[in-house]
Amino acid sequence: MKVAVVHEWLTTFAGSEKALEQILKLFPEADVFCIVDFLPEPDRGFLEGHRIKTTFIQKLPFAKRKYRSYLPLMPVAIGMLDLTGYDLVISSNHAVANGVKTKSDQLHVSYTYSPMRYAWDLREQYLKESGLDKGLKGFAARMILSWLKRWDYRAAQNVDHFICISEYIRKRIKSAYGRDSAVVYPPVDTDFFQPGKNSREYYLAASRMVPYKMMPLIVSAFSKMPDRRLVVIGDGPELERVRQCAGGNIEILGYQDNFVLKEYLQTAKALVFAAEEDFGIIPVEAQACGTPVIGYGIGGLLETVNGLDESSPTGVLFFEQSIQAIKQAVDKFEQNADRILPGNCRANALNFSEENFRNNFKNYINEILRAA
Repeated sequence: MKVAVVHEWLTTFAGSEKALEQILKLFPEADVFCIVDFLPEPDRGFLEGHRIKTTFIQKLPFAKRKYRSYLPLMPVAIGMLDLTGYDLVISSNHAVANGVKTKSDQLHVSYTYSPMRYAWDLREQYLKESGLDKGLKGFAARMILSWLKRWDYRAAQNVDHFICISEYIRKRIKSAYGRDSAVVYPPVDTDFFQPGKNSREYYLAASRMVPYKMMPLIVSAFSKMPDRRLVVIGDGPELERVRQCAGGNIEILGYQDNFVLKEYLQTAKALVFAAEEDFGIIPVEAQACGTPVIGYGIGGLLETVNGLDESSPTGVLFFEQSIQAIKQAVDKFEQNADRILPGNCRANALNFSEENFRNNFKNYINEILRAA
């Protein structure tokens, strides 16, 4: 069986690339198609032995830094990829990968992280962050995103089977596309993220500094709890706001690599997480280190963190993105910390291991192939 894997863009080794890495382990002879490939050399090891084919956008001016600016051209580019001769096409999709052209004798399976968020439910936030929310540019951008939404719906109807990353996204796929999907949770490197030292002296917030991650909110909440220490890891456009919110009990480290992140996860009292996530990998990485999570109880987090009402809790959930809700959750955590055992955190994280991902993904593909 000849397999093609379509991944939107290769620029960083982040969550979707970790899933791509495991998919390629299942299909070591697969060819990889993407819109652009600017992945740095240190991160390319998992692509060794795979042919990488890109689109015309790869050669357009400033594509390396501004590839997202070519979003209006991406449906055209993805539709021009030649997948002739492949039996199985797997799209790794959160934007346009579902738009590849396949024939009736080919099987197209989409592993969808989310329907295109800036076309569906985060349009205004995307426009504001891009500075495209006003004037003629704003009007044009809204027209383009409305067209992309219609195109995305049509592209989804040509997918044979959907696999998604959480029950939360399964509902969004049903709402957006009217399609059913199976859940296969993304892979977390539980071999790398393991329990370590037990000196639990501080809370940790670690994330990209972008608006929906709510890092300034977490920092503001801890600034009002001067007796509790918070360490902050991450970088991005919200970093200056985070610094402005920080009191003397807060240490801001900026970007750190995975080895440093692991050390802080291993020794934190708890990870504090305030984003509404489709899945959320770092709360699982924290639990893999035996560390509880104090998290916003909506979205994918409800599937990865066991709250205090569970028999083996792994964290404390709060249900409002506010300073007061975070403060109350921290108080509740400290009152119940003896109930949240490192072993239970670790055991829960193992449900999302790379091995489980490969087994569940492979089993679903085999089930589809048997039924074809």
